[in-house]
Amino acid sequence: MLPPSAKLYLARALYDWCLDRGLTPYVSAKVEGASVPRGYDQDGVIVLNLGPEATNRFAFEPDGISFQARFGGKVFDVWLPAENVLAIYARETGHGIALPEEMFTAPEPDGGPTPPEEPQESPAGKRGGGFLRVVK
Repeated sequence: MLPPSAKLYLARALYDWCLDRGLTPYVSAKVEGASVPRGYDQDGVIVLNLGPEATNRFAFEPDGISFQARFGGKVFDVWLPAENVLAIYARETGHGIALPEEMFTAPEPDGGPTPPEEPQESPAGKRGGGFLRVVK
């Protein structure tokens, strides 16, 4: 599991990767809680072109993605909260990454790390032999 803050870092990496290779970055995002034009979604999910030719004032903000785009000839300010981003990929190849909510855990209330789980013993009660050995 990854912390929620990792989602935008991964999205930005894929965005940059697309641009570096001359590909068109697309994002798939949930509409609920986002500022997107209505009527362009399908089943509560919208797919948007993030390419420089299609957007203005594009920015990865600390908690989401913002930009301006034209829809039906009208300029619209788009805001996609980080938690709404479902995937980012290259239109031409389909290569990219899905970023489902299940992949990201909520931060700890006290900000501390989650303790590791206790190792489980093998059925015989003994640990299996390791493949590493000490070399002197």
